[in-house]
This record gives sequence, structure tokens and C-alpha cells, in this order.
Amino acid sequence: MEHVKPILIVGATGYLGTEICRQLAAENKNVKALIRSGSDPDKIKILKGWGIETVEGDLKDPASLDKALEGVGAVISTASSTISHTPEDSIETVDRKGQLNLVEAAGKAWVDKFIFISFPESDQKYPLQDAKREVEQRLIESNMNYTILRAGYFMEVWLGPHLGFDPANHKATIYGNGNNKVSWIAIRDVAAFAVASLHNHDAVNSIIEIGGPEAISPLEAVKIFEEATGQTFDLQYVPEEGLRTQKELSNDPLQQTFVSLMLNLSGGSVINMTDTLKLFPLKLQTVQEYARLMVPSSPILTEA
Repeated sequence: MEHVKPILIVGATGYLGTEICRQLAAENKNVKALIRSGSDPDKIKILKGWGIETVEGDLKDPASLDKALEGVGAVISTASSTISHTPEDSIETVDRKGQLNLVEAAGKAWVDKFIFISFPESDQKYPLQDAKREVEQRLIESNMNYTILRAGYFMEVWLGPHLGFDPANHKATIYGNGNNKVSWIAIRDVAAFAVASLHNHDAVNSIIEIGGPEAISPLEAVKIFEEATGQTFDLQYVPEEGLRTQKELSNDPLQQTFVSLMLNLSGGSVINMTDTLKLFPLKLQTVQEYARLMVPSSPILTEA
């Protein structure tokens, strides 16, 4: 283990945070994971099995952050309330106030580098985007070097069963007409960008949009999975008009956020990665490769 200041991962028990921890541990980096008293013991066991030190703290408790940040050289924050099942967690308490608490505490601790996972700007106005932008601005105004990674739509989330894309049952929910292109990105690749940003000079004090290696439409993604499974998918379309009505009628910030993200998805979300991949020469996962992982018995031939 390197004898350097540790890297604190905030959101370490989430899908993205855990993958960042795995990649850093594989590089023998000095890593600390921020966990909460109610964190999943099995996930903590995995982190410790990689040789990662865990430290207890909560974004809603500034004093705990001060303690967790003692001696820390860099922070990578992936934490969000969007998949939390704890009643006191919300976009306001975690994604806005909690992340602002973290930025302030990290600045006071003279952390050298802060990497914040965000997402691209859209014309929609919704609570999570407002929170992200406020945290980004506070980070830009801080005394720390920063990298803001605005990641596109995660394959594992938006091409996964939780949001209606269900290869196991050969069905998919399509938001809008399904023809607009999206730069789907794998969680492992978002993690790789975060890890690379720690020591990449071109990432210093930058906002970088990141997506996958190609932009394909939801209907093209369905076709890829149909080829992988050998089955025709049953498609359920959710029209944009219905999504807009749902957003207008909702008073719930989380529901407003997910409906807005669905609207953004229906309109397409293309991120040109040509210049970014010159600065970060990473091999990005394609939707075809993701489909093979999701469907191990896929008849799709391995790409040359």
C-alpha cells in the first residue's frame, strides 16, 4: 500500500462507489470508504476484503465529515439519495445540503483534489439538477482542485430491469418514440474516468461530459438485446405528453427528477467522446458487450 494521503470515497457502498473502490484497490492505492451506521454489512465486508479502510460518517452530519476527512488528500463523491431507502435521505438533505457540507468540510481540511460525479445539463428544470449545479458552483469557488464528471445515462440503470428494460422477461419500456440517440455509459467506465482524473493534468479544474463509445437509440438497444437473447421483446411506450403531465402533477422531488430524466432520455442525449478519449485513452464498454454480460448465453458472436 502506498504511503500517501488516502483517497476518501463518499458513496462507497453504492454501485458506482464500490466500483471506484475496486479499481483503486486493484492499483494498490490508499483508500478510505465513508460508510454509515446503517450501511449493508456485506458491502462493508467486500470493501474491507480489498484492504480498504472504512470510516463512519454521514453527509447530513458535518462533524462526522470533519473527522472522516482528517489527513485525506483527495475525495471522490458519488453519493446520492436517488436509490436510498432511508426516510431522512432526500434530494434536499443529501444531494444538495449533504454534498455542500462535504465540499465545505473538504475545503477546511485542505483536501488537494475533489472529484464530483454529476450529469449533463438539460433544458428540464428539476430538483436533482438544481442540487447538482449548486454543488458544482460551490466546488468551483472552493480552494480545491476539482474535476466535475457529468456522466450520461448508465447502461446498468437505464438498460436494466429497475426502469423497465428487462431482458430476462423479454420486455422493455420505451420513453418517447425510442428513436433518439443516447450515449449509454457503463458504470465501470464512469469509475475509470474518476480514477484517472486523480492524476490527469487535463482533468484539473475541469467540467467533463462523459458517455459511451457510441450513441444508439433505445430501439437499437432493444434490437441488440433481441439478438443476444434470440427473443422478440414486448415493448411498452410511454409518450412524452404523458411524462410531462406526470411531472406537472407531481409534488414529489424524486418523482419529478426521474420523470425529467425520462423526458431527457426520450429527446436523446449524445455526448461526443472524440476529444475526451484523446485525454483519457480508455477502452469503453459498448452496449453489445453489456448485452453479452447480461445474457451469458448470448448468440452474438464475440467481436474481433
